Amino acid sequence: MRAALAAARAPDPGATGTVVPSPNIWHWPDVYEVENHAQDSGGAIWGALRAAHDFAGRDVVDVGCGDGFHLPVFAASARSVTGVEPHAPLVERARRRVAELTNVTVLAGPAQRLPLAEASADLVHARTAYFFGPGCEPGLREADRVLRPGGALAVVDLDATAGPYGAWMRADMPHYDPSAVEAFFARHGFDCRRVDTLWRFPDRESLAAVLRIEFSPRVAERAIAESSGLTIPVRYRLHVRRKPTGIVRA
Repeated sequence: MRAALAAARAPDPGATGTVVPSPNIWHWPDVYEVENHAQDSGGAIWGALRAAHDFAGRDVVDVGCGDGFHLPVFAASARSVTGVEPHAPLVERARRRVAELTNVTVLAGPAQRLPLAEASADLVHARTAYFFGPGCEPGLREADRVLRPGGALAVVDLDATAGPYGAWMRADMPHYDPSAVEAFFARHGFDCRRVDTLWRFPDRESLAAVLRIEFSPRVAERAIAESSGLTIPVRYRLHVRRKPTGIVRA
C-alpha cells in the first residue's frame, strides 16, 4: 500500500511530532470509500478480530479511523466507540457518517498523542494506519496508556508475502521487508494471525480506480492487467497484544 510506503520513508512521527499524510484516502476519499466497500467482502477480518478480542459491550478506540467507515460496525455491539483521526477533512466526514450513532465520538488527534484518558479503553484498533513497524513505538506506548488491564491493541496490516497483492506491494516498495516488520511486532509482544480475504468490486472501473490510488502508475497498470475479474485475494496480518492484568515480573 502506498500509505505504508509513505510511512516507511518518513521520519519517525513520534520523534518529530509530525503526521505522515496518507497518499490514498487523504487525496481520494471517494475512491477509498469504494475500496472500503470492496475489502474483506466475507468479513474474515471482523471474525478474526472478534475471536481474538471480542469487543461486544466494551469501549473501543479506532486509531487512524479515516472517514469513519469501520465505526458503525464497532458501534453495533460495543458500549462506546471513539474514532481518532489526524486529518481534519476526514474528521468531518467521519462525524457526518456517525451523526446518528449515540455511542460514537470522533476526535482529532495523532496516534502518538491520543486525546483520551488513561485506562479508558478495552480495545485499541488500527487498520492499515500508522502502525507499520519500526518507528511506531510512540503509538504503542500511547495504546498501552489508554488501555485498561486486560485490554488489547489490535493492528491489522497487509501481508506482503502473499500474492497477488503482496507481490504488487513488494514491487512498489523494494525496501520493505515484511519479515522484519513481523519480527518487530513479535519483539513487542504481539501474536500474529494471517487472515485471507477477498476484495470484491462492482465493476472493472472501480477495481482499476482503487488500484491506481494504492500503487504507482507502473505497478497499478500491472495489477489491473493481472486482475482478470472483479475480485482480488488479499491476505492480512492481525497483530494482537494484550495489556497484563497484574504485576509483570522481569
